[in-house]
Amino acid sequence: MIVRIMGEGQVQIGPEELPGLNKLDDSLESAIETGDEQAFRDALSALLASVRSVGTPLAADSLEPSDLVLPPADAAMDEVKAMLGDEGLIPD
Repeated sequence: MIVRIMGEGQVQIGPEELPGLNKLDDSLESAIETGDEQAFRDALSALLASVRSVGTPLAADSLEPSDLVLPPADAAMDEVKAMLGDEGLIPD
């Protein structure tokens, strides 16, 4: 699966990583639902850090289509809320 972090580039992650990423995505959704800015910042940071750590970066000139697009680390809560689908940022 190819994941793009907006403003950073793409990484490839294996399907075995999805359950852990989904838990972090759930925390992010919960923070957005409650409007807790600090929890939102913490959850977004944890999700992006996890994607970076488990993912293998693709070359900057790679033109692979992204399966998932994640917001940048400095995204506003409203921006991320607009990106959420029925299953969050990372589908089950």
